[in-house]
Amino acid sequence: MAQRACACHILVKTREQAESLLKQLNQGAEFDKLARKHSTCPSGKSGGSLGEFGRKDMVKPFADAVFKGPLLKVQGPVKTQFGWHLIKTLYRQ
Repeated sequence: MAQRACACHILVKTREQAESLLKQLNQGAEFDKLARKHSTCPSGKSGGSLGEFGRKDMVKPFADAVFKGPLLKVQGPVKTQFGWHLIKTLYRQ
């Protein structure tokens, strides 16, 4: 089972915002550009990149999406205590 992963995300306050951004992504918008413009997480400044992290470094709903979901496909909206996330897992090891 993978213990480390690399992912990027877009964090917004409402499910509606997340769904709107997901629709834009599905129509070809670039993930990093939307993250820079809309994400409320400091990682938004770097296109949503969270770098590499361990399973236990993230809250459970987020970690479940990263470690159990498909690679390179945007998942979400995923709800955590921080808000609503769109998550793209780049790799797991």
